[in-house]
Amino acid sequence: MNHLALTKQITAWIRTYGLDRKYWLAYSGGLDSHVLLHLFASVRSIYPIRLQAVYVNHGVSPHAVKWAEHCAQICDALNVEFLPQELIISPNHSCSSPEDQLRQFRYQLFAKLLAANDMLLTAHHQNDQAETVLLQLCRGAGPQGLAAMPQIKSFSHGLHARPLLDVTRDDLQQYAIHHQLNWIEDESNANPQFTRNFLRHEVMPLLTKRWPTVTQTLARTADNCADAQQFIDMTTQWLLRRVTGTSSESLSVKKILRLDPVQQRHVLRAWIYQANFLLPSTVKMQQILQNVLLARADKMPCVSWGEVEVRRYRDDIFLLPRLSQHDASQMICWNLAEPLMLANVGMLQALPVQGQGLRANIENVTVQFRQGGEMLRLPGRKHRHELKKIFQTWGVLPWLRDRIPLIYLNNMLAVVVGYWVEEEFAARNDEAGLNILISQKTK
Repeated sequence: MNHLALTKQITAWIRTYGLDRKYWLAYSGGLDSHVLLHLFASVRSIYPIRLQAVYVNHGVSPHAVKWAEHCAQICDALNVEFLPQELIISPNHSCSSPEDQLRQFRYQLFAKLLAANDMLLTAHHQNDQAETVLLQLCRGAGPQGLAAMPQIKSFSHGLHARPLLDVTRDDLQQYAIHHQLNWIEDESNANPQFTRNFLRHEVMPLLTKRWPTVTQTLARTADNCADAQQFIDMTTQWLLRRVTGTSSESLSVKKILRLDPVQQRHVLRAWIYQANFLLPSTVKMQQILQNVLLARADKMPCVSWGEVEVRRYRDDIFLLPRLSQHDASQMICWNLAEPLMLANVGMLQALPVQGQGLRANIENVTVQFRQGGEMLRLPGRKHRHELKKIFQTWGVLPWLRDRIPLIYLNNMLAVVVGYWVEEEFAARNDEAGLNILISQKTK
């Protein structure tokens, strides 16, 4: 593809996706992103798009400041707005490699910049796509992973696009030479300790020597897998609707078990993926299938990985963030006039209401949590019942029961927050009351 064809391609891209959005271009100063920047800046003579370049200092290379200055000069020469950004990186043990961690932090930064309808542009090309397919293949990925990088997808408040995904690295280099572009050579790109660099410099040359068109072939594999995954997604969404549990957040064990094992795995993966959680390994998926789905109905199994866990209660399975430690033995005096923050539980508030809730003339109470043996009397009942059994009747999830605040007045249980108020302390008719609520509640 010559330089004129590349310019026509970007011109067609802008016509397709419009002038009424802002384009954020991830600009590192390297060959790929420099070509992309030059192409979009050139097309502005025809289409006056809003274009801004973003340079991210990862804090890794000692040359980062010098590179930022170079990028700023290039943007100034092209009359493109330039925004330098710095990453503050903390260790993330869920990442499989430093490359993945840097990428995650970089995209988190980009996500914060995009407003509604904005588009993030990255300079991934066909060689990157081929390398991604190989990388995913080595990780044992299925169709979703082998679909590699889509040309365009939803991202943050807008879109993430890769306009050069069907263009080879050689095409970009020829464009850069023709236009006498001055780009940065990042020394880390030659380090074979990074997996992608190893594939690029050691593996791909061998494959290309044997199969000269292997780059295009692997990119086509990504397209084929993307088609297959789209069909799988459509089928899985239909299955997901069929296995909904007693709440919109749960799946029914009995309904899932009516599916064959392949459908079960696809449904569970789709459920977890849609919740934006890390997908489980093959071993963890098998534990869910065996230890959770096949457990007796009176058991409450849990399978955890990363910061995620799958729990079961009766016929429902739930997906939630890993529960943090909670001290259920604490006793806290609370002045109802002020909100009360409960660590790893939420914030308690007493809001004024009329004819319901706790009587408004009550000022100070004690907040506790279930210890066992608590008794209460439901409206219309003569006898008291154990809170444990009432929770079961109400269908309160077992892992939440010890986190539901209990309000005591003069050593007597007065309120089970969100569920019950003792009649003796309840506001009546038009009497002023306090509705005890908990917000920011953890699951």
